[in-house]
Amino acid sequence: MSNDISFFFNGEKFTGAKGQSIAAALIANEQRELRRTRFGEEPRSIFCGIGICFDCVVTIDGVANQRACLIEISSDMNVESSL
Repeated sequence: MSNDISFFFNGEKFTGAKGQSIAAALIANEQRELRRTRFGEEPRSIFCGIGICFDCVVTIDGVANQRACLIEISSDMNVESSL
């Protein structure tokens, strides 16, 4: 049985390993930009990786302001960039 899990980021299908955080799975798939800042549209990625900062916030299955470094991927999860 495979440990690969498929999920979606901004409508594109990605694959990650079971137990991997959203941020780690996206970085492993060479997707560095998780969101853009509200003012200036500056790209943001993972910064601290332990949930203290909010640079990796995304919308997960319609729930906004979720930290991608803290939440494990799940099958068919829909993740979208936050503004």
